[in-house]
Amino acid sequence: MLMRPMRLTGDFLVFGKGALDYLKTIEGNRAMIVISGGSVERNGYLQIVRDNLREAGLEVEVFRGVEPDPSIDTIRRGAEAMLRFHPDWIVGLGGGSAMDAAKAMWVFYEHPHLSKPEDLLPPNTFPRLRNKARMICIPSTSGSASEVSRSIVITDPERKVKIGIGNMEMFPDVALLEPGITASMPPHVTAYTGIDALTHAVEAYVSTRANDFSDTLAEKAIRWIAEYLPQAYKNGSDLVAREKMQLASAMAGMAFTNVSLGIVHSMAHTFGGRYGVDHGLSNGILLPYVIEFNMRDERARSRYAALARLVGRESFLDYVKELNRQLNIPDNFRSVIGQDESFEKHIRTLAETAKADGCTKTNPVIPEVEELIALFRTVYYGNDWGTSE
Repeated sequence: MLMRPMRLTGDFLVFGKGALDYLKTIEGNRAMIVISGGSVERNGYLQIVRDNLREAGLEVEVFRGVEPDPSIDTIRRGAEAMLRFHPDWIVGLGGGSAMDAAKAMWVFYEHPHLSKPEDLLPPNTFPRLRNKARMICIPSTSGSASEVSRSIVITDPERKVKIGIGNMEMFPDVALLEPGITASMPPHVTAYTGIDALTHAVEAYVSTRANDFSDTLAEKAIRWIAEYLPQAYKNGSDLVAREKMQLASAMAGMAFTNVSLGIVHSMAHTFGGRYGVDHGLSNGILLPYVIEFNMRDERARSRYAALARLVGRESFLDYVKELNRQLNIPDNFRSVIGQDESFEKHIRTLAETAKADGCTKTNPVIPEVEELIALFRTVYYGNDWGTSE
């Protein structure tokens, strides 16, 4: 096994009931809280976060309105708000979109001379952070794991693409996992974020960079998701299930941020960028098809067999299909998108974009563009491999 450095958390990972009390110990002058919609206001947690920061002596401002797939324009507006307010702490509060947006705003706040996401991609050198501020992430969903991830995804609505950016500089300094904050998720959000967490763990486990440490995290995450996701989906007030899912999501995030992902995510990014399909929903639809595609690889087959034993099933593929049915996740994109003509028109672009996605290079099988075109048709129409009728 080649030497590979790993990073599991920033300075602190605080979890369990009362985790938000950590905010009372923060030393600083100003904090900018970044949120999406009103759910964290309605459930009272925005007020708790704001009160705790004020108790620590910080002036607090809130940036609202991050959309489900944060756009470049939203990132710029947030960075401009930070340049006016001069926070020394940035708090991403919410789901993956709010946390990703907060991290992206952080970069452009610290380096206002940068103008677009491509400035952060190779061959450019990623800029050093923490010259002006440090980052706290507080997840309100159990799926994205942005709180323990070096990655962000930004949407360019004009080009209809999602841009994935990853660098350890963007690893949050503090992650706060308060289990009660996830209890207000409706069932479909619980399902989509939960299957996102499962996909993170599974793709990390079969990644060509997987190692003993990432395997341990991924296995634990998969075991807990198998046990607790159906419970959380059926009964959102089950705080034991909520807490276990929150921890499982973080463990999956620690695994994938170190060993990367696979073509479930490469393809999900393209469906999300072109058609605005929810990321977790995309992952759920794609995962069974990609497992079947990857099983042509002997090592991947062995790894999926190990996961089947882990969840007490004969076939991991059949287990994932059954879980999707329990969570009411459809088995094709046609039922979600319903734009056959547009899909056929753009299918090669979708495949080429997925091929170029950074997640593709660690998939067990590296597909050619023509193979991706066939796979895209399969997942769109929901037919057997390689057919479109």
